[in-house]
Amino acid sequence: MACRISELVIDCRDPQRLAEFWCEVLDFIVLDTEDGAVEIGPREGFGGLQPTLVLSPTTEAKAGKLPLHIDVSATDRDQDAELERLLKLGARPVDIGQTGEESWHCLADPEGNEFCLLRARLS
Repeated sequence: MACRISELVIDCRDPQRLAEFWCEVLDFIVLDTEDGAVEIGPREGFGGLQPTLVLSPTTEAKAGKLPLHIDVSATDRDQDAELERLLKLGARPVDIGQTGEESWHCLADPEGNEFCLLRARLS
């Protein structure tokens, strides 16, 4: 038997704001709130194929490039349309040393946490 990722924890200054952003990005819902943390996940809840995100409050500002980031893929539109949607939600382009030849877009959420929008479309 092996393990699988069930939750990803992201430290942030405004868990509610990031929950709203990531719920829109991933079509997730709020599953739980406790001690200022907000857990979001798929509509079927915890324990499914997708891990939940726990947005945990901190007073410390993000410092430097994250050693781990999230990659997302559009499910119902092409990459350009999804990029436009993510930018309207509050994502912003970031330069983390890419060459410009990549097939993905490097973005940051409203608190500066990097994530990538991949070209591949998932169903």
